[in-house]
Amino acid sequence: MAQTRGPSQRQLRVGEEMRHALARIFERGELHDPALHEAPLTITEVRVSPDLKRATAYVMPLAGRNAAEIMAGLKRGAGHLRRLVAQEVKLRVAPQIVFALDQSFDEASRIEALLRREDVARDLAAEDKPPAQDEDDGA
Repeated sequence: MAQTRGPSQRQLRVGEEMRHALARIFERGELHDPALHEAPLTITEVRVSPDLKRATAYVMPLAGRNAAEIMAGLKRGAGHLRRLVAQEVKLRVAPQIVFALDQSFDEASRIEALLRREDVARDLAAEDKPPAQDEDDGA
């Protein structure tokens, strides 16, 4: 079976630089789309392709409010954002930026709720107990 490798150090570094650049751009309010005007937005991660030509920016609106409108605004402003990021992150080619809604917080909440269920808690508690010792094992 083929083993998949994670992102390279360069991909991670470029992704983090892009995340910081996007955060600064949003903080300065450089996008004039009505859906993004004063919309509290967190850039949780930017994943860059191995050739550094595509980047996926994972975003999370505050409390998930107006997510559909914000995502539409980001899609409309992607070209402008690409130019702004290119001014801050010096690369040979400015990556095409695709925005995706970060689902990790919802997934974490779902897993936490599952772990709190009575039947799951009981099963987990049973796994933590050491196996019973036989009384005949004495020397």
